[in-house]
Amino acid sequence: MINTLYLPELREMLAAEDTSGLQEFCTALHPGRTAEFMEGLTAEEAWKVLLTTDSGTRTEIFGFLPEEIQTEIVENSDPQQVSELIAEMPPDDRVDLLNQVDPAVVEVTLPLVPTEERRDILRLRAYPEGTAGAVMTTEVAKLSETMSVREALEELGRQAEDLETIYYIYIVDDEDHLRGVVGARQLVQHLGKPQTKLSDLMEHSLVTVEATDDQELVAEKVADFDFLAIPVVDDQNHLVGIITHDDVMDVFREEAEEDAYRAAAVEPLEDSYLQTSILELAWKRGVWLVILFAAALLTAVALSEYEDVIDRVPWLVFFIPLIMSSGGNSGGQSATLIIRALSNKDVTLADTTTIFKRELITGLLLGSGLAILGYATSFLPILDITSTPYELLVVPITLLVIVVFGTFCGAGLPLLFRRIGVDEALMSTPFVTVLIDIGGVIIYMTVAVWMIAELQKVVG
Repeated sequence: MINTLYLPELREMLAAEDTSGLQEFCTALHPGRTAEFMEGLTAEEAWKVLLTTDSGTRTEIFGFLPEEIQTEIVENSDPQQVSELIAEMPPDDRVDLLNQVDPAVVEVTLPLVPTEERRDILRLRAYPEGTAGAVMTTEVAKLSETMSVREALEELGRQAEDLETIYYIYIVDDEDHLRGVVGARQLVQHLGKPQTKLSDLMEHSLVTVEATDDQELVAEKVADFDFLAIPVVDDQNHLVGIITHDDVMDVFREEAEEDAYRAAAVEPLEDSYLQTSILELAWKRGVWLVILFAAALLTAVALSEYEDVIDRVPWLVFFIPLIMSSGGNSGGQSATLIIRALSNKDVTLADTTTIFKRELITGLLLGSGLAILGYATSFLPILDITSTPYELLVVPITLLVIVVFGTFCGAGLPLLFRRIGVDEALMSTPFVTVLIDIGGVIIYMTVAVWMIAELQKVVG
């Protein structure tokens, strides 16, 4: 609300070309808050505001603007001014931005970027999307192992302005091979011993990742070790960059969003919801809806095979939704629990037997409870069922079996996907539900046929 209230004043200053007022606006608050107050401005208006301040502040505020505004600014502003902005941005952020920009604009803008920064951009863009190299930054605090504490602090003072973080200082040899790491606290603690060599202080046992490693595995490693940053090396152990904790948070958020989309049987969106065209939304949703429709059609086919049974016992139709939903819901619960457990590494494939044992016991408990409720429900006057208590046992028996079947499918399918190397999130709740629906119809009608046949034997 505050943001929208401030917009008229911003637009008034823009219209009046109040440069000093706009400069004060850009520097009065944290860059993130300034970007929030700019929400509602067009990309053109936002860029005019940013041009009134110095390059450092401009870059900081720009980094907090929404991605779509950033992209529009780059695509529609003066290439020379944009190239200067890109040169100031953190290496990983500018590469992410350029990957979203029209390639024709990148082709015009990139040659205007200073040579060193341009080489860095091209090097980072060469890494495949989703790898450690694609999310790392090359702004690394690195020092020679031959330096003393005093020399190290002096060198860090010179490097600090260009570094994203100096929590960890990485120690390299003359050929940039990673040899160790020293914490900033260690250097401060040894101020009283300024001649101490970094080679005597550094930690030799390092946890590293390779530039080609999957970003999700890298993020998990950072989280497991509670690092603020992790060094990235090539296949010859040269230090090529670091991945910081904020980049790891972005990876986790990206992976969580992707899993959420897949859990709802929606192809992950590349842009935000409002930035995605209606046709693209329809396509990404429609593909999976068609697949689910075809799968659900099998339920109708299975049901048609038991038409004669339904003709003989019409009240069976009343309980089909109850049976299918109970099985689908129990399976969906199991699938969600196992997918999350696999993602959090609470369970592994080695725990498969234990998982099935637990799901069997859970399924029996849940199925028994629902069976009692289902049997009691079948006697409700509103249903007006004229059958014997023996015939009505079809409902509780089916509920018990279908719930156990559902928990087994829900737990087993994600484990199967993990075993064959496919993302278990693809085995989303809608898919589990459809599979259990088909199984539920078959189980229900099989139990009904068996019970009717047994009753006829008794009567006969």
